[in-house]
Amino acid sequence: MYLNKVMVNWRWARDPYQLHRALWQLFPDLPQAKREFLFRTEHQQPGTGALLLLLSALPPVDAPVAHIIASKPFEPVLNVQQSLRFRLRANVVKTIKDAHGRLDSAGNPKRCRVPLIKEEEQLQWLQRKLNEAALLKQACVMPEKPMFFEKANMGGKILPVSFEGVLTITDPLRFIQILQTGIGPAKALGCGLLSIAPL
Repeated sequence: MYLNKVMVNWRWARDPYQLHRALWQLFPDLPQAKREFLFRTEHQQPGTGALLLLLSALPPVDAPVAHIIASKPFEPVLNVQQSLRFRLRANVVKTIKDAHGRLDSAGNPKRCRVPLIKEEEQLQWLQRKLNEAALLKQACVMPEKPMFFEKANMGGKILPVSFEGVLTITDPLRFIQILQTGIGPAKALGCGLLSIAPL
């Protein structure tokens, strides 16, 4: 894996869908059928651009729409009972059946995602997603501004939250898989990147 800091041109950074398209340009040889990167916007300066943290399977290359500020291999060595600081922006949701009994094209009940609003539910969601790879030792939850996007000529909205705190590793191999694949939905909108740092 590679951990990168990237500056994306404002014309591309101001819209979540365009931002994701800009990041694809950093991996010109990567088949678009499989995204092998996660990202999180760290700072946005209207009119200038957005500074991103990007975790990728391959090293990125500069593109006209985005500049690589820093890039380094990221192969963490983790141990059972090791405690780490962490940060995560996530789309914390649960899936429910359609309240109106509508069916999808296969004749199954339609399902939709709804955000979890209560802090206790959000922390429980995160612990489930850590999937026995780590235990939350302490964590705070901070709501963020709603994120609006357009896909296939339909508008959408997510309500991301940020988690920060300390976790303890219980299964290093499983935890590294979580680092690689991310946590929760809306990864194309900058959610799911779990970043860690020593205490």
